[in-house]
Amino acid sequence: MDGWLSAEVPVLPGSGVEVRVRDTATGELAVAATGRRASLYACGITPYDATHIGHAATYTAWDLLIRAWRDAGHEVVYTQNITDVDDPLLERAERDGEDWRELAAREIDRFRGDMVALRNLPPAHYIGAVEAIPLIDRFAERLAARGALYDLDGDTYFARGADREFGALSGPGTASDLSVEQMTVLSAERGGDPERPGKKDPLDPLVWRAERPGEPAWDSSLGRGRPGWHVECAAIAAEYLGLAFDVQAGGSDLVFPHHEMSASHVRVGCAAGDGEHLFARVYVHSGMVAYQGAKMSKSLGNLVFVSRLRSDGVDPMAIRLALLAHHYRSDWEWTDAVLAEGESRLGRWRAAVAAAPAAVPAGFPALSASEVLATVRERLADDLDAPGALAAIDAWADAVLAVGTVSAVGTVSAVGTVSSVGTVTGPAEADAALVRDVADALLGVAL
Repeated sequence: MDGWLSAEVPVLPGSGVEVRVRDTATGELAVAATGRRASLYACGITPYDATHIGHAATYTAWDLLIRAWRDAGHEVVYTQNITDVDDPLLERAERDGEDWRELAAREIDRFRGDMVALRNLPPAHYIGAVEAIPLIDRFAERLAARGALYDLDGDTYFARGADREFGALSGPGTASDLSVEQMTVLSAERGGDPERPGKKDPLDPLVWRAERPGEPAWDSSLGRGRPGWHVECAAIAAEYLGLAFDVQAGGSDLVFPHHEMSASHVRVGCAAGDGEHLFARVYVHSGMVAYQGAKMSKSLGNLVFVSRLRSDGVDPMAIRLALLAHHYRSDWEWTDAVLAEGESRLGRWRAAVAAAPAAVPAGFPALSASEVLATVRERLADDLDAPGALAAIDAWADAVLAVGTVSAVGTVSAVGTVSSVGTVTGPAEADAALVRDVADALLGVAL
């Protein structure tokens, strides 16, 4: 499946700092990429509705990681899936009397448009579940060969007991420290079926759903049907990034069961030797975005759509700055005030970049553009601290705007035209260009 057009990224002087992120499994900071090749798998959308602010916040966070990696000299391999056949999609299509394929195609196209507008860099591999069915089938055959699958009324389940390391991401002793009872509750809330009679274990996930009347189905070694969610991501990640890669990323609601189960599938299906690591080395998860007092979600319908904001004339860069004002791991609430702050910040930054060549004398501002660059790099390297990075550019912009127009007698006034009785000199034009490039290359904000 095609991704989307990439924005051009300015090349900055020097080299970036190695990024460390908080690993969900350990709760500690870990180097995000240990080799020249940096690999990322980010779970994608189920395209039954438009991109909302929660989606945008998550994918913008991973975009920061990609930009920081590239700035540090890494070759980045980024893979993202699209779950373009699943129960929510089929249910929405039936509700609206629409072909599920047409619904998915329309919403995937809308998602692409939103990502372009927000200037999120595209993945190298953008893979839909439907196109991945042959490789999912091959992956399921590996699980079957390990004796990890069983039949239940035609459906095929994965026996979690086949994995000695089950719970390595979220179970007892990890930072999440979930008990089996807590896992069971989360499984029921997040697409699992722990109460289904006949399962060997309530937590066993579905690998292949047998064909039902009126539902799409494909031939496979497990019979006609369609894939489960967890095996989809396991197979795609293993195919396009290898059996071991750097970072698995997603919203915090994916820690369990989705990411736990995907990793478990790979460990069992690909049978690592003693001490051999499989699947993601580090896990990063974004916080949840609320609206009107509740987590923003399609099931609740309390959504703010990126495409709707764009159609209302909101500058996508203001949306991006509103997102970046919150650390990616934090839970926060979208409000009109949050957007207004993003718009105000965008206006200040653009005014400062435009005014600096004419308004700033030699020696101003106290924070030079090279210091802005160094600070933004340091902040992003420290667990993608976007608010700290924004503060560095804020300080530069505020200093520029505070200087205003310097007259021949040394007075300072509001930014405007330079007085005809005096001339301003200094390296401000080069500083403004560098700050503009820093905002663009590292934060994805076009000024």
